[in-house]
Amino acid sequence: MVLEKLSESLKNTLQKITKAVFVDEKLINELVKDIQRALLQSDVNVQMVFDLTKKIKERALKEEEPTTISKKEHLIKIVYDELVDFLGGPGSKINIKKKPFKMLLVGLFGSGKTTMAGKLGKYYKARGYKVAVIQTDTWRPAAYDQLKQLAQKAKVSFFGEKKEKNPLKIYKKYKKDLDKYDIVIIDSAGRDALSDELIKELNGLNKEIKASENLLVISADIGQAAEKQAKAFHESCNVTGVVVTKLDGTAKGGGSLIACSVTGSPVKFIGVGEKISDMEEFKPEGFVGRLLGMGDLEALLEKAKEAIPEDKAEDLGKRFLKGDYNLIDLYEQMKAMKKMGSMSKIMEMVPGLGQLKIPKEALEVQEGMLEKWRYAMDSMNKEELEDPETLTGQRVERIAKGSGLKVNEVRSLIKQYKQSKKLVKMMKGGSEKNMDKMMKKMGGKFGLKF
Repeated sequence: MVLEKLSESLKNTLQKITKAVFVDEKLINELVKDIQRALLQSDVNVQMVFDLTKKIKERALKEEEPTTISKKEHLIKIVYDELVDFLGGPGSKINIKKKPFKMLLVGLFGSGKTTMAGKLGKYYKARGYKVAVIQTDTWRPAAYDQLKQLAQKAKVSFFGEKKEKNPLKIYKKYKKDLDKYDIVIIDSAGRDALSDELIKELNGLNKEIKASENLLVISADIGQAAEKQAKAFHESCNVTGVVVTKLDGTAKGGGSLIACSVTGSPVKFIGVGEKISDMEEFKPEGFVGRLLGMGDLEALLEKAKEAIPEDKAEDLGKRFLKGDYNLIDLYEQMKAMKKMGSMSKIMEMVPGLGQLKIPKEALEVQEGMLEKWRYAMDSMNKEELEDPETLTGQRVERIAKGSGLKVNEVRSLIKQYKQSKKLVKMMKGGSEKNMDKMMKKMGGKFGLKF
């Protein structure tokens, strides 16, 4: 998970509130100290941490809670509100207006500009835009090949010149071709530091390109140093927004995110993994919701839309609600889930599930089972997929041999299918008692209480 240690610390802090007998100054002081410790461990600036917790404490002691919620709920809301404000408030969405809408990616060596160009290409392609990426990085020998490969993965158009050393010449050569696209993403060269040479090159490019967005790409592992870098690029190259990469693999991610939020260059996107689909628009409300275990339904729906077409999802949804589905439908659902990301990433977006302390090992085992079930389905014929009731012992043995699985692993798929149909019937029947039993049974597998 992104910022896993910070998230775990903040969730534990909220649990203190929910378990407390009543809210008093002692509890508020403990809460403030816990938040300070969690943020400082995530490499957030000390003064900023104290300013934030001072606001939380003042509001918690002085504000009267609304009549519609309890003191505990009001305290949790204060923590949520102040953290959202700390990370940039409502966020800063990129609105695609004029076409071609040009995004120039700038940054130092190793920040992940080229990878992000591919991710942005895929992101906007999935939203129905005609996208092109162009290589103007003439410093790094592998830049041309890397961006070309990423463009193929993202299924967007690629432009570039492998041997040309002048970035302006590359852009001018394809300018007329690029005018046919909705969105054009320009990958520029970096340096080890922001030098006069780099500023001159970027300003020359921007003067020719007239970019709609100048996006500074920063690696999360630089922590608090992100503020200095963001300010320097903002002043020198007229940066309009920041993209924070590698946020999933560093404890310093909190420092880099918050540092950027105060520079006047808002964070627009975040990289949350190595896959080309592991990128999100940065929305502080949803992001803080995930950190606190409250979920982020908007991000979950975005991922679902990318994974499965809307008309197909609607048809499949209707059949699931009727209980009228087979293993082919289950297979489609599993394929869509795989496209959406790992189970841990999906769970943190579902309200409530992010607070359940399900061991990573348990989720990994479950993901492994999904993979095995796909192998089993690949070994079934059309009749068996459409009517799982035909799966006799002899057929199960044949499927196990054909997929390289154990018989009990194939049987676990059939059991899961039957349980899911049973769950749908319970939901249709509206039996709360039966639902409660089913939830407890499911929770028992992971040692959870519902």
